[in-house]
Amino acid sequence: MEKFEVNKDKCLGCGVCTVNCPGGVELDTDGKAKVIDSDKVSGCGGADVCPHGAIEKKEA
Repeated sequence: MEKFEVNKDKCLGCGVCTVNCPGGVELDTDGKAKVIDSDKVSGCGGADVCPHGAIEKKEA
């Protein structure tokens, strides 16, 4: 299983990822995205759900 995380320095908080991958990513209290389900993110297109490259595959 792939794991994904959000690089908060790259995240603009635009919310496009939440539209592209509902249930996989949500906006956190800081206004930036957070991955809540890596399996769903993987099924939605992986790191490509973020148009700004803020969602990254986590290295094992």
